[in-house]
Formats: sequence, structure tokens, C-alpha cells
Amino acid sequence: MYAIIAIFGAINKLRDNTMASPPTAHLGAQYGEIAEKVIMAGDPLRAKFMAETYLENPVLFNEVRGMYGYTGTYKGKRVSVMGSGMGMPSIGIYSYELFNFFDVDNIIRIGSAGGMCDKVKVRDIVIAQGACTTSRYSHTFNLPGDFAPISDFTVLRTLVEKSEELGIKYEVGNVLSSDVFYGDTPELSANWQKMGVLAVEMEASALYMNAARSGNEALCICTISDSLVTGEACSAEQRQTSFTNMMEIAFNII
Repeated sequence: MYAIIAIFGAINKLRDNTMASPPTAHLGAQYGEIAEKVIMAGDPLRAKFMAETYLENPVLFNEVRGMYGYTGTYKGKRVSVMGSGMGMPSIGIYSYELFNFFDVDNIIRIGSAGGMCDKVKVRDIVIAQGACTTSRYSHTFNLPGDFAPISDFTVLRTLVEKSEELGIKYEVGNVLSSDVFYGDTPELSANWQKMGVLAVEMEASALYMNAARSGNEALCICTISDSLVTGEACSAEQRQTSFTNMMEIAFNII
């Protein structure tokens, strides 16, 4: 009984303290300045672009380490956008803090990915139902086996419906969240291809694990920017158009 009282006392003290100073060392926001729904892009400048393009009355809540975050409204809904940085360690920190210190309940990651099979072409949208990984991130949870990181089904279904409504081509399936961008053994990608993995990116798996651990929702949407099968890559102009389509889908389901 006394232990329970002590725990609630500590929680209340923490909440009181967050009202006076930022709850974490990585985010300069005060408690309440971040919306419950957050769209994250790896590039903080892309988060800045989203805020300036889509949000009404965007307010900067974070620029610590140059990781821009803004809160505003989109079609009357309060939404935050923020950078995540590259790789699972980076998005792992930011998504953990958003879920556990700022009461965020839904994070949608948007980003680029390399196509790993004939099914996906450059500029296609890939919706990551699951996220395989080469990372040891799951070991931090001390599980007695391998964890299968998956997206939130309700958010995924809503995004599929919106993609069809907008006439945007998409594929749903597994992606690979890799710890490295420049691998020393690129031929190993064939082993993932034979398992039906659609594309490779660097963040979804950690995001999904943090969402599962905190009991929240997460989804990763990627635009295929280049193909590991054909060698094709989209131009800077094409990337801008494709990424804008992906942003609009995310904003319309948040």
C-alpha cells in the first residue's frame, strides 16, 4: 500500500516538474506543447517544410540539436510535426520521449526507402505492416525470444482507404529496418528479398517496438526513392512530388 502511494507521489511530482521545465534533455518543449498526434520525418528540415506548408499557425516547440518540431492545426485538428534523425537509435530516443513524457498516442513516420523486389517501383508508396531488422534494439526489452514489430492495424487500414481514395499506388507488407546505410555485404539483400521484404529503411522497427511497449499507435509510410533491383532512382524533382503525396496522406488520416 505504501509503495503504491509512493509511486503515485513520484508520478505527480514528475508531472509538476514538467510544467516548470522541459521533461527531457532532448526536447525543449514544455508539457502540453506537443499534440497527441505526431508526424515524423527523418530530416528536420522536412519537418519544417511540413509545418510551413500544411499547418495553420505553427509554433516551434523544439530546436534542440537542430531537431525542429512544430505544433499547429490541420483542418481544425491539432497536429505536431517533428524530425526524428536517421537510424533506430535516434528515432528510438525521440519516439520514447514523445510516448512516455508528452502523452503522444500516435506517431506516423514518413520517409524514403530502397525497393527490394519487383513488386515496388520508384515513387510507389510502401506501408510498413511489419518491420524486420538487423538491429539488436529489441534486446533492451529483455524478451525470451524474437519480437515481431508491427504497425497499428486501425491506422494502417485508414491509410490504405485514404490512399485508394486519392488514387495513389501502394503496397502493404514487410520492410527491413537496417542499422547501416553502407553495408559491406550488399549481396545479403537477396536473403531478405526471398522472404518477400518490400523495401529497406532505417527507423520503423524501433518506432514500432516503442509504440508496443507504451501501448500506443505507430505506422511507417515510405516512398520508394530508388530500387535495389533495377538501379533506378528518382530525381530531386520527383522526390519532392512523391514526398508531398505521402505527407498529404499522413495529414489526412492523423
